[in-house]
Amino acid sequence: MPNTPHATTHLLYLHGFRSSPQSAKARQMAEAVQTRYPHVHWWCPQLPPSPRAAVELLRQGLSLWPHESMAVVGSSLGGFYASWVARQTGCRSVLINPAVDPARDLARYIGEQTFWHQPEARFFFEPRYVDELRELALEGEDTPGPEFALIAKGDEVLDWREMTARYPQAQLTLLEGGDHAVSDFHQHLDAVLAFLQLV
Repeated sequence: MPNTPHATTHLLYLHGFRSSPQSAKARQMAEAVQTRYPHVHWWCPQLPPSPRAAVELLRQGLSLWPHESMAVVGSSLGGFYASWVARQTGCRSVLINPAVDPARDLARYIGEQTFWHQPEARFFFEPRYVDELRELALEGEDTPGPEFALIAKGDEVLDWREMTARYPQAQLTLLEGGDHAVSDFHQHLDAVLAFLQLV
């Protein structure tokens, strides 16, 4: 299938802390992409708890992706990682209630954790992971491609003012209410897909 200028042929989705590819948003995105854009290459990996291991997984997985026609979507901590990917590649990015300072915010979660969608599975969030997050915040050029930020004022985990301040150049959709999970994501899916310019 021939590429059109700036069209997205490869799409990466990054879930948040304690989340997985089974999250509601990830599943809604996957279904929409596979149904409406079957030619798009879709990847939604399970990210390891270690930020360093997570970005190494992404580096390897994206090594053969075309930077000019890829895009990334990330939610919460996945939004932080999505910004990292965008800084490495210059690609288009969608940030859903993105974590702005996860090194600060996740320090209180050091210890044993469970996964939202698989509570019987546990992992240990190690102190060194906070340092790894701090390092990632500084890595790469701060000149990403076009950004779309979907931010809820009603986010009970992250401060919407901090999120909007972090992405001043982004095309912003600011929800008056909402929550951290953006439970009404299905209502914003068409806008996200339009921004991504999938083919």
